[in-house]
Amino acid sequence: MAKRIIVAVIFVPLLIWVMVFLPPIVWTVVVAFIAGVAGYEFLRAVGVKDFRLKAWTVAAAALTPLLCWADRELDLLPADYNYVYLPALLLLLFPFFHAIGTYGKEDEVPVAHLMSCCFAGLIIPLALTALVELKCMEHGKYLVLLAVLLAFVTDGGAYFVGMFLGKHRGITKVSPNKSREGYIGGFAIGALFAVAYGGVVGAITQLPVHLPELALYGLLGAFVTELGDLVFSYIKRQTGIKDYGHLLPGHGGMLDRFDSMIFCGPVVLLCAHLFPMF
Repeated sequence: MAKRIIVAVIFVPLLIWVMVFLPPIVWTVVVAFIAGVAGYEFLRAVGVKDFRLKAWTVAAAALTPLLCWADRELDLLPADYNYVYLPALLLLLFPFFHAIGTYGKEDEVPVAHLMSCCFAGLIIPLALTALVELKCMEHGKYLVLLAVLLAFVTDGGAYFVGMFLGKHRGITKVSPNKSREGYIGGFAIGALFAVAYGGVVGAITQLPVHLPELALYGLLGAFVTELGDLVFSYIKRQTGIKDYGHLLPGHGGMLDRFDSMIFCGPVVLLCAHLFPMF
């Protein structure tokens, strides 16, 4: 527990400082690193041992946020070219070409490993890239901070409500220790946090903040945050592992810490387009 608290005290303020005070490219590099490590951790969890598959997947995963930044901030890509095409092409060409070459041999690549490469190298980083998109929007530092803090606060709120008030446990076998009260508490705390966050941002910036819309951000964001936690817990149960990694002492790996953000980031980005915060 002590390691967990120390890492959080150091890691969270550093993450907030990068999101709020530094240029988008710095945050993009951080997200690219998180996406690459998360992709590697996922492949290791599902049993992919082939070094070349891992290398191509990590490269594609890290490339997606960087191409998004280049497109949004520098306008380097053609207007009709989506930044995700190149990573997708890499994952279609190289792993499958390698699989064809190993077919019938001792080191033959199972098709399930190829599908895992697509998930780890494209789906996970594409979801995390929503955090880059948020940072590159107008008033982006407030939007990306909301997405990240909402995921953290919902996780923490559900944990503490479940610990002190949880009576009806075993709602799902994926996380049998989590309670109905914890889930409901997470939803409520997420919505309240989003509204309170909007009030603070409005007071600081003197911008008109739409609080009812932020309540919706909070409810939807809290729901998918808890869903994301369950999804990646399900994968851990299926693969028989406790943590995805050991990079963050007391917290596990990148996927253990950012699993809920993989779901929360895209939802906040969608809300930001449909129901602007300002």
